[in-house]
Amino acid sequence: MRVVYLADNLFDAHMVKHALEDAGLPAFVFGESLMGGMGELPLFGVLRVCVPDPAWPEAQDVVARLPLSKPPEGDASAADSPEGHPLPA
Repeated sequence: MRVVYLADNLFDAHMVKHALEDAGLPAFVFGESLMGGMGELPLFGVLRVCVPDPAWPEAQDVVARLPLSKPPEGDASAADSPEGHPLPA
């Protein structure tokens, strides 16, 4: 599994997941159950949308076309990109 998107909120995470599924790619949201663990405090870097390794290149293209809240920035690895945006290759 590879992280294709780190989300700041559930809305973006599920929008990405549904867009990937509409494109025929399996997608999974991880960290959703942790959102209520801190009560009213915001948690960042917890929500991850992942796809199987072979689907990752195509998934990046799908995510890049979505109207997400933040554009891609810099060059980060798939494991650490806390800004809630598509992860670059």
